[in-house]
Amino acid sequence: MTAIDIPRALHRGESELPFVDLGDGSTLQLLQVDIEAGLWVIRTRFQPGYLVQTHKHTGQVFAFTLTGSWKYVEYPEVNTAGSYLYEPAGSVHTLTVAESNTEVTDVFFAIYGANLNLDAEGNITSIVDATTIQQAYFVLCEMQGFDRPDVIGA
Repeated sequence: MTAIDIPRALHRGESELPFVDLGDGSTLQLLQVDIEAGLWVIRTRFQPGYLVQTHKHTGQVFAFTLTGSWKYVEYPEVNTAGSYLYEPAGSVHTLTVAESNTEVTDVFFAIYGANLNLDAEGNITSIVDATTIQQAYFVLCEMQGFDRPDVIGA
């Protein structure tokens, strides 16, 4: 194998990929997307009191908390800065950020498959996957005045 055959590591600085305001108390930064593999890697910042709709994952999720704290309504554990969380495919939960948090909660997620957003009866109300998150991110970047970022895989 020669140096030409060795794949290069890809780097993106924090300022190269903007955080877009989702208009609901959170911002999102798309770090990487792989449509074929169904992978989307995001960094999300949640304001105190934030609540994510109950959802089911069709694939595995890996999460690392950078700042703040959050938990799932359905579980007692609280994720704090430095916490790692693994979610198996098929898990169902409702992410919440305590109103009493004194800082923004900043979390890195690597998600395979889709989030099936559910209503109170467990019916699917919407689906978010690698394709929809990539499309939404680029639209929001444009709407918020950012140049199209060089997201890994996009």
